[in-house]
Amino acid sequence: MTAWTSAELKKIEAAEELELASLRRDDTLGKPVIIWVVRVGDDIYVRAYKGRTSPWFRGIHTCPGGRCQGTRHRGHIRAGGVEKDVDFVDETIADINDKIDSAYLTKYHRYPTYVAPMATTDARAATIKLVPRSNES
Repeated sequence: MTAWTSAELKKIEAAEELELASLRRDDTLGKPVIIWVVRVGDDIYVRAYKGRTSPWFRGIHTCPGGRCQGTRHRGHIRAGGVEKDVDFVDETIADINDKIDSAYLTKYHRYPTYVAPMATTDARAATIKLVPRSNES
């Protein structure tokens, strides 16, 4: 695993939105989705506001009946001029999720109707940390 550079963190943090595409089993990228993104410390997070039933979240995460739908919990992101291959890692630590709530509510405060669902129990359950990958993985 690699870490975000300071410059990458600043650019992604300043970006209004992030484009995320999951990696399929055949090593091709799926259709990208545009979502909100926040930074907490040296980490980057995204959430599915509809929770774990959101189509993009299911596409990167779930394996109905024990069979994954062609994804490998990896993908590619683009935001603020940064493009990176990433791993998708569930974030379940309550204290960190509290900080992520705050980051969403602060960054997107000018959209009160839309940002409120980002701090719900359902959205918190669908929080993903984006971890940069080196090209060797």
